[in-house]
Amino acid sequence: MDVTSDLFRGVRARGSLFGSSTLSPPWSLHFVDGAPLTLCTVLTGAGWIVPEGRPPERLGAHDTIVVRGPTTFTFVDEPGSAAEPIVCGEDCATPEQGGTRHRLGWHDPGEGGCDDSGATTLVVGAYPVRGEISRRLMDALPVVLRVDAGDTGDPVLDHLASEVARDEPGQQVVLDRLLDWMLVCTLRTWLDQRSHPPAWWTAQKDPVVGQALRLLHTEPAAPWTVGELARRTGVSRSTLAKRFADLLGEPPLTYLTRWRMTLAADLLVEQKSSTVAHVARAVGYTDPFAFSVAFKRLRGTNPSEFRRMAEA
Repeated sequence: MDVTSDLFRGVRARGSLFGSSTLSPPWSLHFVDGAPLTLCTVLTGAGWIVPEGRPPERLGAHDTIVVRGPTTFTFVDEPGSAAEPIVCGEDCATPEQGGTRHRLGWHDPGEGGCDDSGATTLVVGAYPVRGEISRRLMDALPVVLRVDAGDTGDPVLDHLASEVARDEPGQQVVLDRLLDWMLVCTLRTWLDQRSHPPAWWTAQKDPVVGQALRLLHTEPAAPWTVGELARRTGVSRSTLAKRFADLLGEPPLTYLTRWRMTLAADLLVEQKSSTVAHVARAVGYTDPFAFSVAFKRLRGTNPSEFRRMAEA
């Protein structure tokens, strides 16, 4: 397991939050969910995404924008469009106004005798983001990010375009997984384009530190020492310690403790029947008291209080 894979663990598309819209001007779709992450990509045609309080962003075919909640946004044919906004949330219906049709989960081209030629097709996927693990990913993202056509997500969009035009059993599952794939491709491309990406992204590409991170994330409960980690990565203790601190700003075992406490925080919430001692063992602590001390030092509260607060 690598760092990025772990951070995406709690980010998944859900069927009820997927929509495709085939639009002819004028149009104005107002997306009010304010989901933690919303991916918007144009399959054909063009339009403008207008995030709340931010300048408009034009989207052409295969351009993609990701909006980080709770910001809401509107998709219009032109800035200042005279179209009456259609409010789209989790329960968005199937309005037919001004040539606009919106469907959750599928789109039937030409329905009702409408001509789709020259229309704009928008695909939207809203993502809940659960748990402490994915928070590091969210913290690295701006409110609005874009990736232009021509990146590694284009083949996924070709699959999406084909699937959106059909209505077959199991289609929603296919669309959800394609949207997950599209989000990962988009964010990887965006991170690669940054002049100052997050330290955890850069460190993964270092041959020594990247291997050490993969080991820590694959076996977080193992009794790691700097010496053992260095042996497994094929370098000296001093080399590993220096390169790790240079790239991530902290020693390997400090990083490991932080990662273990992040895992523990999610386990405390997700596994309500597990005792604190069981969670402690799951993240590499044989002594529940030592685990509680480490958890409180980093989280500001002990594990039991953290669980009670989360449940409340």
